[in-house]
Amino acid sequence: MAAAAPIALREALLLPNIGVNQQFISFTNVTMESDKFICIRETGATNSVVIVDMASPMSPMRRPITAESALMNPASKVIALKATVPSVAGDSLQIFNLEAKSKMKSFQITQPVVFWKWITPSKLGLVTSSSVYHWDMSGSSDPEKVFDRTANLENTQIINYRVDPQEKWCVLVGIAPGAPERPALVKGFMQLYSVEQKRSQALEAHAAAFSTIKRTQSAGAESIVISFAQKTFANGTLTSKLHVIELGAPAGQAPLKKNAELFFPPEFADDFPVAMQISDKYGLVYVITKLGLLFVYDLETATAVYRNRISPDPIFLTAPAPGIGGFYAINRRGQVLAATVNEQTMVPFVSQQLNNLELALALAKRGNLPGAEALVGQNFDRLFAFGQFKEAAEAAAESPQGALRTRETIEKFKRVPPQPGQTSPLLVYFGTLLTRGKLNAFESVELSQLVISQNKKHLLDNWFKEDKLEPSEQLGDLLKQAGDADAALKCYRASGATTKVIEGLAGKGDFNELMAYSGQAGYKPDYLYLMQRLMMDNPEAAVNLAKMIAKQPGPPMDLNTLADLFLQRNAVREATAFLLDVLQENKPEHDKLQTKLLEINLVTNPQVADAILANGTLTHYDRPRIAQLCEKAGLYMRALQHYTDLVDIKRVIVNTHAIDPQSLVEFYGSLSAEWALDCLQELLKSNMQQNLQLVVQVAKEYTEQLGASKIIELLENNKTYHGLYYYLGSYIAFSEDPEVHFKYIEAAAKTGQLKEVERVTRESNFYPAERTKQFLMEAKLPDARPLINVCDRFDMVGDLTHYLYSNNMLRYIEGYVQKVNPGKAPQVVGALLDSEASDEFVNNLILSVRSLIPVEQLCAEVEQRNRLKLLNPFLEHLVSEGSHDPHVHNALGKIIIDSNNNPEHFLTTNPYYDSLVVGKYSEKRDPNLACVAYKRGNCDDALVDCTNRHSLFKVQARYIVERMDSDLWNKVLQEDNQFRRQLIDQVNSTALPESRNPEQVSVAVKAFMLAGLQGELIELLEKIVLQNSSFSNNHNLQNLLIITAIKADKSRVKDYINRLDNFDGPAVGEIAVGYEMFEEAFEIYKKFGLKSQAIKVLLDHQNDLDRAFEYAGKVDEPAVWSELGHAQLDNGLVAEAIASYLRSNDTSRSSDVIERSKESGSYEDLVKYLIMVRKKAKDSKVDTELVYAYAKTKQLGPLEEFISSPNQANLQSVGDRIFDEGLYEAARILFAHIPNYGRLASCLVRLHQFQPAVEAARKANSPRTWKEVCYACVDENEFRLAQLCGLNIIINADDLEEVSQFYQQRGYFDELIALMESGIGLERAHMGIFTELGILYAKYKVEKLMEHLKLFSTRINIPRLIRVCEEFHHWKELVFLYVQYDEYDNAAMVMMNHSPVAWEHVLFKDVAVKVSSVEVYYKAISFYLEEHPDLLNDLLKVLEARIDHSRVVSILRKADHLPLVKDYLIAVQKGNLAAVNDAVNELLIEEEDFKGLRDSITTYDNFDQLSLAAQLEKHELMEFRRISAFIYKKALRWRKAVALAKQDKLYKDAMETAAQSAEPEIAEELLHYFVDNGDRECFAASLYTCYDLIKPDVAMEIAWQHGLTDLAMPFMIQFMKDYVGKVDTLMADRKENMEARKDADSKQKEQQAQSNAYLNLMPLALPAPPVAGDQGFGGAPSYGGAQGFGGSGGFGGSQSYGGPQAGYGQF
Repeated sequence: MAAAAPIALREALLLPNIGVNQQFISFTNVTMESDKFICIRETGATNSVVIVDMASPMSPMRRPITAESALMNPASKVIALKATVPSVAGDSLQIFNLEAKSKMKSFQITQPVVFWKWITPSKLGLVTSSSVYHWDMSGSSDPEKVFDRTANLENTQIINYRVDPQEKWCVLVGIAPGAPERPALVKGFMQLYSVEQKRSQALEAHAAAFSTIKRTQSAGAESIVISFAQKTFANGTLTSKLHVIELGAPAGQAPLKKNAELFFPPEFADDFPVAMQISDKYGLVYVITKLGLLFVYDLETATAVYRNRISPDPIFLTAPAPGIGGFYAINRRGQVLAATVNEQTMVPFVSQQLNNLELALALAKRGNLPGAEALVGQNFDRLFAFGQFKEAAEAAAESPQGALRTRETIEKFKRVPPQPGQTSPLLVYFGTLLTRGKLNAFESVELSQLVISQNKKHLLDNWFKEDKLEPSEQLGDLLKQAGDADAALKCYRASGATTKVIEGLAGKGDFNELMAYSGQAGYKPDYLYLMQRLMMDNPEAAVNLAKMIAKQPGPPMDLNTLADLFLQRNAVREATAFLLDVLQENKPEHDKLQTKLLEINLVTNPQVADAILANGTLTHYDRPRIAQLCEKAGLYMRALQHYTDLVDIKRVIVNTHAIDPQSLVEFYGSLSAEWALDCLQELLKSNMQQNLQLVVQVAKEYTEQLGASKIIELLENNKTYHGLYYYLGSYIAFSEDPEVHFKYIEAAAKTGQLKEVERVTRESNFYPAERTKQFLMEAKLPDARPLINVCDRFDMVGDLTHYLYSNNMLRYIEGYVQKVNPGKAPQVVGALLDSEASDEFVNNLILSVRSLIPVEQLCAEVEQRNRLKLLNPFLEHLVSEGSHDPHVHNALGKIIIDSNNNPEHFLTTNPYYDSLVVGKYSEKRDPNLACVAYKRGNCDDALVDCTNRHSLFKVQARYIVERMDSDLWNKVLQEDNQFRRQLIDQVNSTALPESRNPEQVSVAVKAFMLAGLQGELIELLEKIVLQNSSFSNNHNLQNLLIITAIKADKSRVKDYINRLDNFDGPAVGEIAVGYEMFEEAFEIYKKFGLKSQAIKVLLDHQNDLDRAFEYAGKVDEPAVWSELGHAQLDNGLVAEAIASYLRSNDTSRSSDVIERSKESGSYEDLVKYLIMVRKKAKDSKVDTELVYAYAKTKQLGPLEEFISSPNQANLQSVGDRIFDEGLYEAARILFAHIPNYGRLASCLVRLHQFQPAVEAARKANSPRTWKEVCYACVDENEFRLAQLCGLNIIINADDLEEVSQFYQQRGYFDELIALMESGIGLERAHMGIFTELGILYAKYKVEKLMEHLKLFSTRINIPRLIRVCEEFHHWKELVFLYVQYDEYDNAAMVMMNHSPVAWEHVLFKDVAVKVSSVEVYYKAISFYLEEHPDLLNDLLKVLEARIDHSRVVSILRKADHLPLVKDYLIAVQKGNLAAVNDAVNELLIEEEDFKGLRDSITTYDNFDQLSLAAQLEKHELMEFRRISAFIYKKALRWRKAVALAKQDKLYKDAMETAAQSAEPEIAEELLHYFVDNGDRECFAASLYTCYDLIKPDVAMEIAWQHGLTDLAMPFMIQFMKDYVGKVDTLMADRKENMEARKDADSKQKEQQAQSNAYLNLMPLALPAPPVAGDQGFGGAPSYGGAQGFGGSGGFGGSQSYGGPQAGYGQF
């Protein structure tokens, strides 16, 4: 029955196997909205959501998500999350896209959502305590309220909410506890709501679902139905029903209302429906109950179909699986079960088991299920027989799996003649099929033939568009005959008729598509044939096809052959187009094709060849060959580009008249320098006049490559200065070669280009000046300007002047000086003087330029020649014109000094001359005049040098003092100045005493200071300050005198302090301190009344505290006492410092005082000081330290009084400090005042006041405080108080283990257990307490462990207790824990390994069926064999569905205990396993049960037949030997079977075996055997039994030989009758075949004639195809395969278009 069950069930997934903890498999944690995803919410230390994709369930996706509920979208990877936000009313809803990793939507709903569900792939249904909302995830809309909940759903748990597909109806289902009289039966309530009517109806139901059905009377319109299941208990009666009700029935039509009983077995009396799913595919209703029952009902009739229990564990969740027409269910064990219809058995089950033929037929039609073929066929035959063709057509159209849509059915309708005025039955049949859907292949062909014959092809077009016809090759042939090539091509494509598709695409010329299709179909077309056809019809298409062929990897045709096809027809243009496309990649292997392409075009169309060569894409052709062809074709430039021999190049290159000059110039760039020069020489040699311009152009372009020197040499050798001039004219601008510039000047001069010579000499910077000057002088050009340019630019004015003066070219001299370069006039004048020119000419020349001439250079030139007086008129002329030029006046001064014409007047009154120049000039003549000139111009260095050399120190001293220049002072006072002493003496004795300018004195003093001349400075200052000078009372000089004495002569300082009064006392005092003159500094501060600075000197520098204390007592000022206090504090005299601070009332260093007091322990003095400080300022630190000082001095009374008064002390920090220092009493006062109960408890513990400590800990309520007090009480054996504290500790899971370890380490086990036993009664008791108590029981009180585990199994940490029980060998308890934790494998292993303590048979069976490892099963079998063999069958019965029976047999066979499990073996033999069958057969043989053995080998054939037969053929019982023969017969060992039958004289068996063997030899041998043994009756019986095997001649021969003719005569009569009938049939068939062959021959001749017509269309250049040979069109291989278009005979052969035999005729 299991194999025939109409519902197939399988385990799709086991959630614990993918890491899901058992505790999270519940209704609140698991959601499954569709067959795509399962969502599990895991809570604990870290919250996460596990998403299982049912497409790959073993790869779950975990996300760290904290939410109260999570729903995966039924269609996409979108998740909806619900969570409660603290202090915010309602729930927070969010929707996330997991693939895009983005939030799609969020909303904060004000009411808590008690249930929610995806009602469509884009919409959520939200159920609150009062209302229902819909929330669309698309757009930005908020949830919209749909309806309010009815009163019957109050105080219920909502378990489901659904809407119909049109969202017109909604149903909400909830459950509530059962009635008092039946509390175990849960109540179910339902609210049905109409969206259109906005009305609700309250009903009782546990599960509901919507679906649609088609009502036959409503013309195919679909109606919405609701199906719901209820189980109620009222008035002592239990009612279980399924209702199916139509919603919104059309007016005037009775709505569908069906109901049926739900039959619950007695043991499931309190079970109730929890889910309902409807299969639209099969029209079935699945009702699933909590305890795992499945009810299956027909939706339209509410007829019960099937009931079974599908899960031993409670089911809490289901989801539809529309893809398989079933559903998924999840039970508490974590199994995900998939249930659906068993298509092979559903219809047989309903028709045979339920005996409901009508329902079976309806299910078969609705779900297209097999098994109803006989029913459908009978109904069709009945309707057809009664002439109800319309109804018969509908029956055939609706037949399941198209059982009646066959050729036979069409033939039946064809054979019915149409009645006049009525539609043909065949058309009625096709019309019915078209209204129901798509026709199959042969139906489409038959209908198309019919339509085309009636010239209604447009109907086919419409049906194709509506996808009503199934494409096929035959249908494509019909369309092609009808002239619609495109439709035929589509049909061929869809049906996979590759040959026909290729033919069609070739006919269209769509070769790209042909190529793509051929690649997809793996078909190789006959391209040669296609090319031949296209060359005649469409050359352009032929080119495209050739290109396509060439682009294929490993082209099917040789490219050269393709090119020759074009050239054979003189199609040069097409060949060129093809080759250009093929040769685009420029591959080396295409060299011959490239050569061919260029050859054909150079011969026929040189312009095209030139364009191809210009493109430059071809590089692998035969270049010498192409060069020759180019030369012949007049393409000289291309020939040059391809020739590689210099002789060829020279021959071609002289044809300059036919070569583009620019191209020729570019060609020279490809030649080597030597070849290029040879070619240029050839051009000049052949026709210099014609080619000179080209040669110059080439030379210009490639100067760098050829070398300018070689080009110049070439042109010079050919004596063409014009060429040289033109070449260098373009090159000179880019060359810096002096030779090039000179050659250009030379060529220009020789060609008469004087303007160019003048320009180059003027602008060029690179020609050789000397060589050019020499050339120009030798050339004696009529124009001297080029020579002037060269000499002017390169400073050869003297040579120029000599040349011009000697050649009497005075006009050019005047022009040069006046117009070209007046600045060079001094050189011209010098050269003229050297040439002994007249003074008049020189003066006139000078005066002609006057102010433009550089006077300085002129004077230098004339002065060198001792002719300075020559310039006197010129200079006086300039002065008279108002010239202020220093050079003019310098020259006049020199003339006056030389003439001694009152030079002092000139030197002192003339403001324009250069003092340094004139002074230098005068120094050798009169040093005093030089000093006058130097002084006038402030020429310091020159004056000092002059006075030093001439010992004029007084002049020098007065000058330096008057100059007041610090740099000058620094220079003359340098130590390396050998004249410094003489200068200082003159300054002290003469210069400064004479001075009345304070600034001069100040500068001099500073100079002495900077020079470090302290002694000299003191002498200087004493003269100025102490000798009643005008500067005696100068403040700065007095400061300077004392400071200088401090630095240079300390013995004079005290005298100066006493004698001087107008100096800066504070500043000088600081300087004295800096030079460690402390007594002098102290005296200065005292003299000026600076008392603080004075005592600082005593304290800081002399470190004399006693003298300082004495001085402070004399002065008695607060500031002085403060300074003293600071010093005392820094020296560690804390008490003395505090006394000083108290006298100065100074609080500035209170922090330092506090720190130093703490270091020295002077807390009593500190109290006094801090009280004084508090009077001046309120500071938190001061108050804090005062409290600390009170505590340290144990002044508890003042302490309490202080903290009671207003203060800013940080009592907490003080308390912590004194607590750490052990001052617990003072700390207690502070912590009690704060209050800080935690620290107070710590103090009380240390004071051994435990009861107050517990009270303080209760107020503190801190885990740390509780632990401290608890541990202290335990150490003091105060266990009652310790327990009070421990109860407050263990409620925190993190601290539980610490407390337990503390107790255990001290051996207080009973007290710890008492603490834990009290802890489990706490309201906040958690899993850790129960677990820890279990661990303590396991360690110290084993007798209480099992009871504890049973009472609190759901509240303990099972894995932890498992480890403890393993450690302490509590095996029975360990088994219990493994079972509770669903680790059944381990539980079973423990029971087997520790069976004396842990094993129980009933428990072991329950565990065994739940283990996941198959190895455990076999270990269990071995265990039972060893210890409990009497219970082995019971165990195997439980494990039957889970074990490998072959392996079990092997185990038992090794143990020699097969008879022990005979019942088990017989029970599992239905699996037809070889090992099981062998074992059963072995047992039956031992028991001599031949009937059982025959049944076994007949029913189950999977065993070693020959081995068993060999074993049985020697058995002592005949029945077993007969079975052996039977086995041999099944194994086709006929002779062996016959021999065994003859051996036991079982002749009937022998004859039947021989007849079944179908071997005439065996039958004849048996006949001979019977004849030999004289068994006449057996001989006759054998002839009858083996009639088909025995030949008549053999039978007659044997009968005649042995006189058995009478017995053989019946056999002969029957044989003659059969023989005559067969001859008649063959003759009739022959006649039909001859007629068919004649028709085929006539059609073949017609097709042959059409084929011959193509011969006249084939090109002459190609061989004609065979007419009707074996190769078809185009030679081997033919188009379309080895047999051409139509088979062995070309068109229309025996396998032509028309079908297997008759060509077109069948259509």
